[in-house]
Amino acid sequence: MSNPISNLKVLLASMAPTLNKGVYYFATLKPEQHLPISDFIATIREEEGLSVVVSEETAKIYSIETQFKAAWITLTVHSDLAAVGLTAAFANALGQANISCNVVAGNFHDHIFVPYEKADLAMSVLRGLQQSSVENHQK
Repeated sequence: MSNPISNLKVLLASMAPTLNKGVYYFATLKPEQHLPISDFIATIREEEGLSVVVSEETAKIYSIETQFKAAWITLTVHSDLAAVGLTAAFANALGQANISCNVVAGNFHDHIFVPYEKADLAMSVLRGLQQSSVENHQK
């Protein structure tokens, strides 16, 4: 297990975005809908119900009413949950390219959900941000 990185320059230069295969959906489960925990990609309890991220297959199997079709990008760098500036940096870069992003932080990595149709552009933007950070870090 690697140590988490908190230095923003190192995080940006090392973020190594990876596009996960598949289609993912954001949805809010109805009170009567129960899924095995293994079918969730991410969850958060909100006043309106349990918001979930699930695969396209899971959404179909359980007839889940979906709200947002997304591609899932993982930054494979082991980011420290207390690190400052990483989310702001990639959200700003994606925003400048007119790409919305929804972020879920895990204990080891940051996960970015972008509109499915903009996945390739988002990967290009993130790789560009990483490359410019590598070049600036070497100066």
